[in-house]
Amino acid sequence: MCICVNCHYVDRCLTYNAVETQHEERHLTETPDFEPIEPTINVNIRPRGDEIEMEWDVVGCASFKQEMGKWAQLRPGELIPT
Repeated sequence: MCICVNCHYVDRCLTYNAVETQHEERHLTETPDFEPIEPTINVNIRPRGDEIEMEWDVVGCASFKQEMGKWAQLRPGELIPT
């Protein structure tokens, strides 16, 4: 799971914005202004028939500042990305 869903900076983060782009998800912001220090991204690649599925997850970041439920507060009622 992406640690970003519980990060204080999720709605301002350039890296999370890039992950949203990779997942073709609606952005929390169109103008992120926070550049995180040393984000670590895992990319899981799975074949699905004739297609390749890729899942991007931020699993580490020197800028991570825990704020439990931050993503859910920004998108109430929506399923939290896993």
